Amino acid sequence: MPVITELADNLKQFQQWRQYLHSIPEIAFGEEKTADFVEQKLREFGVTVYPRMAGTGVIGSINAGKGSASIALRADLDALPIEEQNDVSYCSSHQGMMHACGHDGHTAMLLAAAQYLSEHRDFNGTVYFVFQPAEENEGGGRKLVEEGFFDKYPVDGIYGMHNWPGLPVGQFAIRSGPVMAAYDVFDITIKGKGGHAAAPHNTVDPIVIAGHVIQALQNITSRHINPLDSVVVSVTRIHAGDSYNVIPETAHLSGTVRTFHAEVQDKVIAQIKQIIESICLAYGAKVDIDYQKRYPSTINTDQETEYATLAAQEIVGSDNIICDSPPSMGSEDFSFLLNECRGCYVSIGNGQSASLHNPHYNFNDAILPTGASYWVKLTQMRLT
Repeated sequence: MPVITELADNLKQFQQWRQYLHSIPEIAFGEEKTADFVEQKLREFGVTVYPRMAGTGVIGSINAGKGSASIALRADLDALPIEEQNDVSYCSSHQGMMHACGHDGHTAMLLAAAQYLSEHRDFNGTVYFVFQPAEENEGGGRKLVEEGFFDKYPVDGIYGMHNWPGLPVGQFAIRSGPVMAAYDVFDITIKGKGGHAAAPHNTVDPIVIAGHVIQALQNITSRHINPLDSVVVSVTRIHAGDSYNVIPETAHLSGTVRTFHAEVQDKVIAQIKQIIESICLAYGAKVDIDYQKRYPSTINTDQETEYATLAAQEIVGSDNIICDSPPSMGSEDFSFLLNECRGCYVSIGNGQSASLHNPHYNFNDAILPTGASYWVKLTQMRLT
């Protein structure tokens, strides 16, 4: 059960697309060159191209047969603010920007599938190709929803795919239910009373209070949440003071929370606020807490996961479908699309490569025909 022969034979062409995209990385909502390239290719293929959404988001479609069913296939366009450290001919030409998460490969695979499906039109219904901007941190998926993507283009299911370093080439990881965690952030400002470091008894030291807060927050996962519920609470930034002999007036803490279920997320939020406010009250300090829910949990629906599994099996065989891999505590803004529509988000093996978001990461071009074949098979199976 190999990849589609025609797609395998066109690897060199897909590789050229991917490597060109790699050389012009662009940050969230600034993917102008990338979007122009995608639109140009789609029009060359005979794909209908619609007005952009979410700024630089490109939407295309192909209709075949007389069926009324429709699905959407999504790839992400944006790069990361990382200085590339690879030594390749197609290295980033944009200083401080890099495709360190493989979105160049995701875009190339979906373009390859669009070309094949436009040439063959061997399905019955409508397939939408969604090239979404700003997956990294800025919530381009949320912007698509807010601009009415599903009202303009009603679909019966939406599907996403991401490469995964460490997962062998020729394998897919697919599971129903939560696959990526919700992503929240918090900023805490502790307001004490500054003074001379030689007379701490005349101050309300926000640094000492911050230390207690950091320690107490770690007890949430071990003492306030069921051990069977996965939760991460991480303080990732702290700033207080600028001098050796001055106790500062304020201390600032920032961090992130990761959860899979809304009820657990709400409980963690309540615990964070209660713990921080209680500690600050006990020490005579004031506190401001800014808590933001950024990305919801990415949750696959059962039926769409079955469709995705069957399509992947057609390409790589059932032995190469990993169904028991644990969900990731990372996050993904495909979650905003899954909140509005049934669908499935899968991982495709990138082999032994540097990790995602690493300056030495590089997408594995060998998997381009595999990913494109998956998109084609999924479309053919869903739109019969």
